[in-house]
Amino acid sequence: MAAGSLFIIAAPSGAGKSSLVNALLAAEPGIELSVSWTTRPPRPGEQAGREYHFCSVAEFQARKQAGEFLESAEVHGNYYGTSQRWIQEKIAADKDVLLEIDWQGARQVRQHFPQAISIFILPPSIAVLAERLRKRGQDEPDIIERRLLAAGGEIAHATEFDYVIINEDFSAALNAMKTIVYASRQRFAAQAARHATLFTQLGIHV
Repeated sequence: MAAGSLFIIAAPSGAGKSSLVNALLAAEPGIELSVSWTTRPPRPGEQAGREYHFCSVAEFQARKQAGEFLESAEVHGNYYGTSQRWIQEKIAADKDVLLEIDWQGARQVRQHFPQAISIFILPPSIAVLAERLRKRGQDEPDIIERRLLAAGGEIAHATEFDYVIINEDFSAALNAMKTIVYASRQRFAAQAARHATLFTQLGIHV
């Protein structure tokens, strides 16, 4: 039994997932972000080891064959994967961990960590999603259109998640995420691991 929680955050591109995750991590320093491996080229301002571990397709496939990834998926022509050992070590050490991944990866992670807390971020509309993708200026027009076409299929998997947050107002969406984190820390299993001595003194047997 461990006190740490595993949070899974997923969303279609442009829903504001990364901005919300960054704000949550700034407000909750006790949560550690899992840095995924990817074959996607770095975007302006991104640093290796901070946003992602960047690698070639050949290196990614070699790591996958070696069983290093808890989950892996191909998204918009690029590969993404999560380090299995790192996640296991953090959870065992009673640390809260956050995974910012897509719905395919979330499904794979839940198979190994059924107790994981999953959150799906929705845009208030497809029109707003398109506007956000264009305004952030990170992708070429053809890539933006590809992301918009894929958004419908991605959104359909929101039914697989524990919580759904509609990111219409950023502050309200962030507060909703904080509330989920606070509530998770009060779950019986987490409290029993965190306060084992107290539980014993009170006669609560786990």
